[in-house]
Amino acid sequence: MKRVFGVKKNKEPPPSIQDASDRITKRGDTVDDKIKKLDAELSRYKEQIKKTRPGPAQEAIKARAMRVLKQKRMYEGQRDMLYNQTFNLDQVQFASEGIKDAQQTMSALKSANKELKGMMKTVKIQDIDNLQDEMMDLMDVSNEIQETLGRSYNVPDDIDEDELMGELDALELDMGNETEADGVPSYLQPDKEPDLEAELNLPPAPTGQTAVPPGRSNAQTEDELGLPAVPRASIRG
Repeated sequence: MKRVFGVKKNKEPPPSIQDASDRITKRGDTVDDKIKKLDAELSRYKEQIKKTRPGPAQEAIKARAMRVLKQKRMYEGQRDMLYNQTFNLDQVQFASEGIKDAQQTMSALKSANKELKGMMKTVKIQDIDNLQDEMMDLMDVSNEIQETLGRSYNVPDDIDEDELMGELDALELDMGNETEADGVPSYLQPDKEPDLEAELNLPPAPTGQTAVPPGRSNAQTEDELGLPAVPRASIRG
């Protein structure tokens, strides 16, 4: 059967835009190399024309230079055409990549939309409102519990707040007067020791010397302790 009908050949995949662009770029590089060679040849012919005298030899050199110049112009036209094709392929490739990006974006949006719809089925606005109301009620109950636990047991309920405020103002006034008088409040001043002698009204202690009448000298002397010395008896022989 294969001999009769032959074998089906596998078709090669069509070239991509990048492959076509690379191939055209290589052709353009080849044409550029040819143009550079022609430029070098033209430069050599120009030097020969300058050195050659007018005549048949110079005309032959000019003919050769003209032929090279025509080839250069032809190659330049081919290079420009290849550059235009490369530019068109770049535009097509850019548009193709943009469409691929748009397709991926649409796929991602569809997937996200599907996920959001599934999530929204489990989350309802009414449930959120009810949860918020319950949380507010729980917070109010918690505050009431804290206030109840923070009450003082030994404070009577019939205290007059105006009377307490009056006593507080009087205390602040007394503290201000003490501060203005001494510079330091009385409760911050150090305690003073009481003067016992002044309280008992006692006479001053003797100094150890007796008063001497006028006209007499004090013949007694004092010992080391400040007491009057005892007079010694004199023995006459």
